[in-house]
Amino acid sequence: MARLHAHRKGKSGSTRPYLKANPEWVSMEKAEIEETIVRLHQEGLSTAAIGIRLRDAFGVPNVRLAAGRSVNQILTSKGVKFALPEDLASLIRRATSLQAHLKDHSKDLSNRRGLQLIESRIRRLSRYYKERGVLPAQWEYSLKLAEPQVK
Repeated sequence: MARLHAHRKGKSGSTRPYLKANPEWVSMEKAEIEETIVRLHQEGLSTAAIGIRLRDAFGVPNVRLAAGRSVNQILTSKGVKFALPEDLASLIRRATSLQAHLKDHSKDLSNRRGLQLIESRIRRLSRYYKERGVLPAQWEYSLKLAEPQVK
């Protein structure tokens, strides 16, 4: 697999072992995992951070195998509403911080190019979410509207 915005090959990374069932050494039950997920979300953690905390602190290697559903599915079933998907929100957050940097340092051309690449990823990801029905069809990315949406 090649890099998206470069003319070189990508780094190879480790892959998670393929498991069909939850390991028997996991001590938490399904209901306990769901309660922990809701509590961690109320503390302000994102879904990715919740998965990492469950893996490192509670010994749950894979939430989907242990609970039967993903962290995002568990939170939506408990009534949590997300304005934007997490990956799109983090990209928008990066773009707004980079735009604030470019206001102070207007001649920083490498970061200006980085902002263009991040914005192209945002547009590509928003098109994907519009096709899937996650975002409304009239949703458009603009830097002026992005700051209140992410916070």
